[in-house]
Amino acid sequence: MKTIVTLATIVVMSFLVQLTNAQEREINSELELLEQQKEQIVLQEKEALKQKVEKINDQLINKEITIEEAQRQKENAAKTHALNIENKIAIIDNQIALIQRNGIESDQEEDPEVWIGVGAKSKNSNDILFGIKINPDKEKEIKYDRRTTSHLVIATGFNNAISEDKGFDDLDYKGAGSRFFEIGWVWKTRVFKNTNFLRLKYGLSYTNNGLKPEGNRYFVESNNQVRLEEFRVELSKSKFRMDNLVIPVHFEFGPSELTETAQSIRYSTEYKFIFGIGGYAGFNLSTRQKLKYRENGERIKDKIKRDYNTSDIVYGISGYIGCGDLSLYAKYDLSPIFEDAEIEQNNISLGLRIEL
Repeated sequence: MKTIVTLATIVVMSFLVQLTNAQEREINSELELLEQQKEQIVLQEKEALKQKVEKINDQLINKEITIEEAQRQKENAAKTHALNIENKIAIIDNQIALIQRNGIESDQEEDPEVWIGVGAKSKNSNDILFGIKINPDKEKEIKYDRRTTSHLVIATGFNNAISEDKGFDDLDYKGAGSRFFEIGWVWKTRVFKNTNFLRLKYGLSYTNNGLKPEGNRYFVESNNQVRLEEFRVELSKSKFRMDNLVIPVHFEFGPSELTETAQSIRYSTEYKFIFGIGGYAGFNLSTRQKLKYRENGERIKDKIKRDYNTSDIVYGISGYIGCGDLSLYAKYDLSPIFEDAEIEQNNISLGLRIEL
């Protein structure tokens, strides 16, 4: 009996020693990680300060600020990042003190997460129990300098067509009834490394340009020529629409607000003046005409989809001016609406553009 008790005591003591050693290794590992974080904080703040000083020097070289102002900004930047280092390291020192005083459990107050998997690997084998991982590493990589962002773009407004033989006071199409619509996805890339004054915008957009003829007229195609002719009865609606897929490219100018931390650099044009100029190119997807009228006591709707000899390739110039995400938008097709036309007509649009 004494032998059994002795063996059991030895086993229990060995287990307790191993458990204590494992806890000490875990505590030492956590403390080492926190010390590394302190070193990383110093490096990040120094790098952020370096970039800020380089920007101040660029402003000084470009004579945007005086030597005295540059020196003042550098001193303020140095004080700011020094305080950042002091405050962040103080937080980690408090975490170290808690662990040294209470053990590793005091630093694990976060809500637990559970992953279930087969054959999972972990930096800490104690995180996995029977294929279930508890409290996985939730840190995500932060992209420090995001030079490219993307947005949904929507534009709509008035549409019309101009030609050499018609002035703006004598157009063939209704000003209020003819409209355009555009929806697409656009990427915005900062051109220069240390300033956001110039951005390149590019993307892919679906557009449709609608024309409503003045009078009781509709489009007729004959011998590769498209003309407006009088309809045989009174029309309640006559609408012509071209659907295009285009690639817009713009250079955008304007100030922006810089937000800089130890983890990231971000530029924002919210509530800032913006001006963009560029163009677009693409191809025609479809062309159709819609007519509504009453004949012999019946209401008739004709939807005619055909080529109408419209240009297969569309291209033009465009621009916008506004504040933040909302701007006044204009575009003009350099490609003619109808190919081989006796009198060339070009589409023109004016409306509002918004980025979401």
